[in-house]
Amino acid sequence: MFKTLANAFRVKEIRKKIFFTLLMLVVIRIGSILPIPGVNTDYFSDLFSSTSDQFSFIDAFTGGSFLNMSVFALSITPYITSSIIMQLLTIAIPKLEEMQKDGEDGRKKIATITRFVTVGLALVESVAMVIGFGRQGLIVGYSSMSTFNKIFSSVLMVAILTAGSALLMWIGERITEKGVGNGISIVLVINIISRIPEDFATLYETFIKGKSVLNATIAVVVILVIIIGVVLLTVLLCAGERRIPVQYSKKIQGRRTFGGQSSHIPLKVNTAGVIPVIFAQSLMSFPAIIASFFEVDYSTVGGQILLGLSSSNWFNRSNMIYTLGVILYIALNIFFAYFYTSITFNPIEIANNMKKSGGFIPGIRPGKPTSDYLTSILNKIIFIGVIGLVIVAIIPIICSGLFNANVSFGGTSLIIIVGVVLETIRQIESQMVVRDYKGFLNS
Repeated sequence: MFKTLANAFRVKEIRKKIFFTLLMLVVIRIGSILPIPGVNTDYFSDLFSSTSDQFSFIDAFTGGSFLNMSVFALSITPYITSSIIMQLLTIAIPKLEEMQKDGEDGRKKIATITRFVTVGLALVESVAMVIGFGRQGLIVGYSSMSTFNKIFSSVLMVAILTAGSALLMWIGERITEKGVGNGISIVLVINIISRIPEDFATLYETFIKGKSVLNATIAVVVILVIIIGVVLLTVLLCAGERRIPVQYSKKIQGRRTFGGQSSHIPLKVNTAGVIPVIFAQSLMSFPAIIASFFEVDYSTVGGQILLGLSSSNWFNRSNMIYTLGVILYIALNIFFAYFYTSITFNPIEIANNMKKSGGFIPGIRPGKPTSDYLTSILNKIIFIGVIGLVIVAIIPIICSGLFNANVSFGGTSLIIIVGVVLETIRQIESQMVVRDYKGFLNS
């Protein structure tokens, strides 16, 4: 990785793209600490600190800007949500499916629709936040304002939040166009990475500060072993793939022979990426977030269920009964892994395309036997991948519950970071290869 970056800095064109990306990341971090005018950030932080860790998942994705109520408080999450919605609708609506298969023009139209959906979602989320928190003290002096000032302050806050999310989307697209890697993913990663120093400070305060030299050394070694182990497992999970060999039959036209080459179908071990974890955790945290706005008696059956749904209560040695929520968490991960893969990977379509182009899997007949074979292999890979995904996601939760390490950095964040870093490095390497080919042809 470091060798790739060192070689990339020697190339003027790629060096400019890297510097442009870094400049955009600086702009993002400035916007993440720039508060919205008229917002009581202290009250907002106190409100969320009293509601346990229900908002830690959201705050981790926004790089702390959500709890600080900055200009980029909504972050890039509306764009991610709209992209997932469009991906699902592409399967459900034939017109969108045709548009997606219509080459570059079709993809540009879908991208335009995604932008409009992003702005719409950001507008809805910002309005919900203003209505939900405005009267509770989010807007300074809201109760003593006149009706006109209340409306003006609310509209101003909605406009700033929506514009901030739209600006982040624009920056992400500019990074994709003029920088390196997928801009939207890089924006998400820089927000997650910005919380790492705070998490390390928390670990230091909890396990090292004030301890004896022996205990502090043991704590450092254990923390490093856990971090390195989880990172290695995540790298294997993100980079691992099963390659299905494909052989193309030879065709003779006149005196020339076409085809006959060998290829493969790469099936990633983690076929659904981080989507299952995001969906599962969002679905389980949603009831707790809604309940935080009301007075809930947690001694009742409903209150106990809400506590079991919160990952902050899992593996707590004082009350292990709440750890039963892990069972639902694992089940949701498995369901969403199979569901998301089923709508993004179509074995029947792949088998038909192979048959049309004269390709076949050695030992497997073309057509339905090929699609059945791919489905069988895919089901096994999905199960292995989701088990690895769950292990990576649960290890930080176990450590946090057993040892009371209150950190926002979890397995979900780690999977996103590793996946984006690996993908960015691959894109830099491909750009360097293209440059070398151009130099060879020019010479």
